[in-house]
Amino acid sequence: MSFKFNNRSEKKPKRVVILGTSGVISSNLQKVLKKKNINILLVGRSKLDLKNENTSKVLARKIKKEDVVVFIATEAPVKNIKMFINNLKICRTVCNSLKKKKIRHLVYISSDAVYTDVIEKISENSITVPNSLHGSMHLTRELILKKKFDNILCVLRPTLIYGKGDTHNGYGPNRFINLALKNKPISIFGGGEERRDHIYIDYLVEIVIKCIQKRAIGTLNLATGQIYSFKYLARLIINLTKSKSQIIKIKRVGKMPHNGYRPFNIHLLKKYFQEIKIFSIKNNIKKYLEKY
Repeated sequence: MSFKFNNRSEKKPKRVVILGTSGVISSNLQKVLKKKNINILLVGRSKLDLKNENTSKVLARKIKKEDVVVFIATEAPVKNIKMFINNLKICRTVCNSLKKKKIRHLVYISSDAVYTDVIEKISENSITVPNSLHGSMHLTRELILKKKFDNILCVLRPTLIYGKGDTHNGYGPNRFINLALKNKPISIFGGGEERRDHIYIDYLVEIVIKCIQKRAIGTLNLATGQIYSFKYLARLIINLTKSKSQIIKIKRVGKMPHNGYRPFNIHLLKKYFQEIKIFSIKNNIKKYLEKY
């Protein structure tokens, strides 16, 4: 599935329906859409249980012709078969609610976990054979959505995300900053040598907004093309926060994720989003700390 813009210029959508309201992507996307005075409808688990098949009828009544639907709703990270099945139930409800609606655009927020571990840089054409339930879930949902909505579907595959509004406190910048600001020890696995790409939430949301306004169709990786070790990140954050935190090395249990190296080829991103500047992780962490 290639990537393209259907609109030559950025056009304000009539309404954006966001399925999933509590995560870091959704919360930040909502804020930016509101600042741009774009009408939004939020559908969260507190109002609708998307795992329930009967919910599709209720959701269908809320969806209007020409809506842009951003599908973020996920039980994540997927740790067991029950969570895997629940996420497929959510996808089923979304598909059933949209099948008789002529929506304008569907944006699905997936994950880079769909890709196989490879030595070379990962691109949108890389092999998708996930080695985790989380990656398998996203790939399965992608395939279901492509079969039903291929002509209006945009699939975005972000790598590790950091920034204000994080709800997972995952290993990396988010957790390290939380600990550093409290002067608590920062634990890194092994020597912290694993190198990964981390994308700042503000940058990610800027891309999502443009995808909505230019009605992007196809698949796109959301990454920076820059990789850093977790040891470097821990030291950088301690330095930027002037923290008294100490770095503690803990024994790694099991295999190092992605063989310790997961770089991305962001040629496609640079081609279509030339005006969106990718800053260094140091500058972005400084921005994050200003908002903390």
